[in-house]
Amino acid sequence: MDRVRWWPAAAIVGLGLAWLGGVWLLSEASRQDKVIGTIVATGTVLVLLLLWLVALSRLPWRVRVGGLLAFMLLVGLARGLLRIRGVTGDFVPILEWRWTVPVVVHPSVTARLPAPGAVAPTPGAVAGAAPARVILPESRGEGQETAARVAPAPIAPSSRDYPQFLGPERNGTVPGVRLARDWSARPPRRLWRQAIGPGWSGLAVSEASVVTQEQQGEDELVVSYELRTGAVRWRHADRARYATVIAGEGPRATPTLSGDRAYTLGATGLLNALDLRTGARIWSRNVVGENGAESPPWGKSCSPLVLDELVIVSAGGAGGKSLVAYDRETGRLAWAGGSDGSGYGSPMMAELAGRKQILIFNRGSVAAHDPKGGAVLWEHPWPSEQPNVCQPLPLPGDRVLVSAGYGIGSKVFQVVRTEEGGLKASLVWESPRLKAKFTNIVLHDGFVYGLDDGVLTCLDPTNGERRWRAGRYGHGQVVLVGDLLLVQTEEGEIVLVQPNPSSLTELGRFAALEGKTWNPPALAGAILLVRNDREAAAFEMPLEAP
Repeated sequence: MDRVRWWPAAAIVGLGLAWLGGVWLLSEASRQDKVIGTIVATGTVLVLLLLWLVALSRLPWRVRVGGLLAFMLLVGLARGLLRIRGVTGDFVPILEWRWTVPVVVHPSVTARLPAPGAVAPTPGAVAGAAPARVILPESRGEGQETAARVAPAPIAPSSRDYPQFLGPERNGTVPGVRLARDWSARPPRRLWRQAIGPGWSGLAVSEASVVTQEQQGEDELVVSYELRTGAVRWRHADRARYATVIAGEGPRATPTLSGDRAYTLGATGLLNALDLRTGARIWSRNVVGENGAESPPWGKSCSPLVLDELVIVSAGGAGGKSLVAYDRETGRLAWAGGSDGSGYGSPMMAELAGRKQILIFNRGSVAAHDPKGGAVLWEHPWPSEQPNVCQPLPLPGDRVLVSAGYGIGSKVFQVVRTEEGGLKASLVWESPRLKAKFTNIVLHDGFVYGLDDGVLTCLDPTNGERRWRAGRYGHGQVVLVGDLLLVQTEEGEIVLVQPNPSSLTELGRFAALEGKTWNPPALAGAILLVRNDREAAAFEMPLEAP
């Protein structure tokens, strides 16, 4: 009998270890690409080991056949018992048992939908909802025993509103709120926590109304909740659905609340103007179909910008219909401009080189448009092979910082007036040291803070030099509140950070949600609202004494 030939197996394992070492230690690829490389390397090694076992090992045939059958049995059991529920921001598959019961959906989406504009007679919490991993002080009775019906209330502007994506100025900054620094003495207090329909939409707040978007079966919903209790005020439904294994299910854009209206853009391109008191539809447009556009692979993610009498969205149509504006009262097309396809950013206002302009991160460019007629004021190309998500960040000195993940990094552009009276943007610097994939970045005391492939990073925006990189929080979100950072981790924790260019300083943390949390949070005065694709919660944050 020939001796067992072990050296090929050892060589295969050695090759696999060297491959993984090269992926993680020598490669400068993004973390996602490293994870994909690991999956490919592991799969290749397993296939080669099977070939060795069957054809080269010289083991007895009963051992070879038994090993092959055992492997096939394990693969069959895995396929039969497990399913992929999505991926993390680093592309790691999220597995769960096939018999796992989905999160109990909140009554706002399981109950029979009322007629448009009807107020939903549903309670504000679900019995048996999963408790927080870290139990926080909770308001007595709030979110547990609520009135069966919440009557519409007048809507008026408030300094405590969080009316749109990334806050009042759409820059991830909340002025005028001073959070307490010592959470051990006064921890955040949970007001309510409950299941919610799938979706990656954020939350917008106007007075006592919290509005977000959810999915339920074939219906895309806009739902209004009561701020302090979570009780449903109203819900609006449209027959529309977006879902993929990787990107998840449901709408992804954050509503914009202005006056007595809520403006929402669904994942398939349905733009709605709704009555903020009742949810009744005032007008609706299909921004993809009527502008000759194509939906981006991961669904429409643009949060509408309300500017004076206009509602502005990224349609992504060619032939001058990239960015479009509709009359906020009637829904009629007011203007259109640009020809680039849509990315995953949202339009925002800025003043650069003495001129007001609308910034937008497109599929293959970062551009600025004239707010009055939509004409492109300046445009600079950007790699289009990967999703462009992060909001452009205006900087002092008529500069703009733009960042993307997937190994791209950050660039700063200088905007200047030309001799002809127009505008142009030129590259000042570029650096791979801040790759904002899903997160958005903020500016504080002359330094930029954001999640670089999931690790919190401080960057000097004058030259692109990194001051520090520490704390793996995953692909979450960052909000600047006064002189403190709230970091929402990908796993659903909230971390209080003191931003400074010297080092990472954590002041406190607590578990707000469970599971993958990509949705941007909202802070309305002292109330922090968070959600993911399964649940939502509200917390009363301790404030510094005046």
